[in-house]
Amino acid sequence: MHFTKIIFSIAAICLFLTTANAQPITESTETESKVKVIDGVVEKKIINETPPLKYDDIREADLFWEKKIWRVIDIREKMNLPFANPQSPLITIILDAVEAGEATAYMPGLDNEFEQTYSKDEVSSIGYKLDTIITFDPVTFKEEVKVVRNEFNAEDVKRFRVKEVWFFDEETSTMQVRILGISPLRDVYDDNGNFKYEQPMFWVYYPELRKVLASQPAFNPQNDATRMSWEDIFEMRYFSSYIIKESNVYNRRIQDYMTKVDGLLEAEKIKNEIFSFEHDLWSY
Repeated sequence: MHFTKIIFSIAAICLFLTTANAQPITESTETESKVKVIDGVVEKKIINETPPLKYDDIREADLFWEKKIWRVIDIREKMNLPFANPQSPLITIILDAVEAGEATAYMPGLDNEFEQTYSKDEVSSIGYKLDTIITFDPVTFKEEVKVVRNEFNAEDVKRFRVKEVWFFDEETSTMQVRILGISPLRDVYDDNGNFKYEQPMFWVYYPELRKVLASQPAFNPQNDATRMSWEDIFEMRYFSSYIIKESNVYNRRIQDYMTKVDGLLEAEKIKNEIFSFEHDLWSY
């Protein structure tokens, strides 16, 4: 009798364990259908969660020397191809930030002091063009003039102007550079598709735009696992450019007194002068 009770107890325990471990097929199927799709090995969140590093506080008394430089980034150069990445072109990121109120659009101009801003109506029309077309009413056959809005084409922006300041900090005894502004340059074409001229669209104040750029991924041609933000691109100066102006008493650009190859040599001379200034401060 005692042996029979033991057999029934063991059978009951086995039945309980089997029932507890059993899962309906429908539940397993439902769980598998809710698997999150990740385009890679892991979900990458570092860029979205990392704010830009704060600039060092520079005292005016420690500002030994400074010079403003204007340069141009041509996105058709091989090193600058990430600027033209169709998945996240820089011009689209800047336009979205301006329209969302995360960055201020300032009036275009080479020697911009970031004083005159666009109004809200002007900001909403930045990058777009209004054209008038003539159509015919299918019933009365009368001519009708309609105003159409042409959508902005990111491929029309092939160059960017960058305004920056180079300075020597006495406290750290280092030559540093900070970007002040970015201005996209748009190609303008006639009705036949022929190139007419290059038009500066607006200026954005780079320190105000840094937070947006730090949260936007940029294409890294060296490694897909190590993602770079647009703020990394500019702070690490991972781009190719050439100088078009330095601060001078005549407030003129290089092309105003040098042309063609001589202009490129003058730009190279300005770059070497900045390097030589820092180098000549030290004695060995």
